[in-house]
Amino acid sequence: MMQNSKARITAIGSYVPEKVLTNKDLEKIVETNDEWIVKRTGIKERRIANENEFTSDISFKAVKDLMEKYNKSVEDVDMIIVCTLTPDYKTPSVASIIQAKLGIKNAGAIDLNAACAGFTYGLYMANGLITSGLNRKILVVGAETLSKITDYEDRTTCILFGDGAGAALVEYDEEQPSFISSYLGSEGEKGKHLYCTNLSNQMFGEELINNNNIIQNGREVYKWAVTTVPKGMQAVLNNGSTLLNEVDWFVPHSANLRMIESICERSEFPIDKTLNSLVDCGNTSSATIPLSLVKGVKEGKLKHGDKVLLYGFGGGLTHAGLLINWTL
Repeated sequence: MMQNSKARITAIGSYVPEKVLTNKDLEKIVETNDEWIVKRTGIKERRIANENEFTSDISFKAVKDLMEKYNKSVEDVDMIIVCTLTPDYKTPSVASIIQAKLGIKNAGAIDLNAACAGFTYGLYMANGLITSGLNRKILVVGAETLSKITDYEDRTTCILFGDGAGAALVEYDEEQPSFISSYLGSEGEKGKHLYCTNLSNQMFGEELINNNNIIQNGREVYKWAVTTVPKGMQAVLNNGSTLLNEVDWFVPHSANLRMIESICERSEFPIDKTLNSLVDCGNTSSATIPLSLVKGVKEGKLKHGDKVLLYGFGGGLTHAGLLINWTL
């Protein structure tokens, strides 16, 4: 549930690296082909950060885009939350780096890792901090450079992942709050189905593949997502006393188009009222939802007053759904 929100999303921005990796390019790297990739995932291309381009760089550019598009200043931001599983360093945080680059003087700065559910968790936290009165203006960034932890010899994962960043500004506003309801969950016992090792090479006593790249059991993650997300969507709606047919847009994590189709089928939500960013950007983990929102605005789909259901899900295995009023 969510107490009466006093927080409003006032701006949104994005950035994707210039380098494009198409399905045709992948045909030269691993045994795969364009038709097979599109049929199974819906992905046609993804963006790849260059060797010296990191999560902090693309996060900074996404915030700059937000500032330019909505004529916003960020000097008075008092908290920065960067949602990522690919930080430049173990420490300092990406949030601290972009705080320095943006010249923000009086802000807390933290990184949050909820993998593909990162952006929805970040917004959830921003709403809580502002509604409680602890903060007044928060930057929430979802950004990944997944190409740096992708094994380009593994044809099951390298076709999926791309790089990108999205940013939202959340401000105190009692009159026109954005946040209606939420629902969060985690099933850490299934964490072995999607991981990238760090200090430990074991999970619950089980040996892990330790190559510092993403390892995914696609079948298990798919099964989990298509059963968990429809139930979660219903929980968000129940918590917000809202009916499914009152939702204007559904914005799920853009993992895989087939997965989204299956979720829509099971929840009886029309696929043509969903927004995704995967066709041109691939699976960008915590960045997929903000990239989808920016695309929705650009294409004239998202309108002021729309009810939007966001749902992030993935590594952890974690998930988080939010029902929001689109007030941009």
